Amino acid sequence: MIQRNGLRVLSLYEGFFSGGARVLHSTVVAGLHQGGRQQHSVLSLHHEVRREATLQRMEDDPRYRALRAAGVRIGSLGRSTDAGHDPRVFTEAELRTAVRQAAGSHVVLSLKEQPLRLVNQDAFPDRPVIACLHRSDPEHQGDALGDLLTAAQRGRLAAVVCCAESTRDAYREAGVPADLLRVVPNGINLARFRPVQGARRLALRGAAGVPSDATVVVYAARYDEMKNPELFLQSARTFLELDPKGHVLMCGAGMSSANPDLRNDLVRIFGDRPDLLERLNLLGVRHDMELVYATADVVALTSTFGEAAPLCLIEGSMCGAVPVTTPVGDATSIVERIGFVTSFEPTEIAATWIEAAARREELESARTAVRPRFSHVRMIAGYSSIIERTHREAALKPARV
Repeated sequence: MIQRNGLRVLSLYEGFFSGGARVLHSTVVAGLHQGGRQQHSVLSLHHEVRREATLQRMEDDPRYRALRAAGVRIGSLGRSTDAGHDPRVFTEAELRTAVRQAAGSHVVLSLKEQPLRLVNQDAFPDRPVIACLHRSDPEHQGDALGDLLTAAQRGRLAAVVCCAESTRDAYREAGVPADLLRVVPNGINLARFRPVQGARRLALRGAAGVPSDATVVVYAARYDEMKNPELFLQSARTFLELDPKGHVLMCGAGMSSANPDLRNDLVRIFGDRPDLLERLNLLGVRHDMELVYATADVVALTSTFGEAAPLCLIEGSMCGAVPVTTPVGDATSIVERIGFVTSFEPTEIAATWIEAAARREELESARTAVRPRFSHVRMIAGYSSIIERTHREAALKPARV
């Protein structure tokens, strides 16, 4: 039995900013640290990151605060994306910090493949590394795939955790050795993400400025090409035209009037129908998504590529919304029996939102039946097993030179 302070695990983050991968990994780290069998810490390459037209500081991030509240030690190399650093070059001081953190750990986790450029530095200590992947598009990750393959070729990678079958398949095709790939499906805290009924649901709608009898579609995504906000907005226009009681809530980084690209999209797509925009609300980054989802009839995803196991579909459906998605990543299997899959055609998407909302109560029993499948307890147990196995196997191997 490994006791507290026995197995020490360091997670490397590119930075703390809004996104499902950080939510999931931070849930794993906090859960394992509080479980008592492992001692976890985090090293972030960046102190602040500009993403989706927003500068996001580490200390302001809810994942950072949650990890600190769980007792997880967090450090940073102090970088800022606004400072213009060459992401592939590290100073001696930065390397000393990284080496000190890694040398005090038995296993290193890399949140996605980007931090592996640090792991691949010659000075980085000989520790088994587990890369944790959350997308299904290796070819869209810049130099990151090369860093992942280099780590594998040098024997630094002990395992690769994939959050979805589509992730495993994509990276196997990209050249990652199949024997390194493990699948641990995404999970969420079911005590937090749960349906709200009756007066409570109506109260949440009232607080959000949504009529009690509205048909509400929630879109939770960052403003990024991968998420295809253009397709969502085209579908939203058709939906709002077809359903006079329809309302749309857009959440996520860049989903606010402060984003000039989104403002331009709205002018271009709704320019001749400004009246429809009265029923489209831009909420930006929200830290109470369980309450936003609880007001919804539908949770929508219109991504074109890159998705693996989209967190919004899981969270939204477990709060009582019907998931409607394009066929990306593992989305089709996630919404099986509880939701709908569409093509990339706006008229079909809008019509499916209306059908899904009409069948929300009908699908309630199916959503209830699949809830255990999405428990974060299963996800944390899966990561724990891989980490402990990696540690045991590393102890039996000669040191890498």
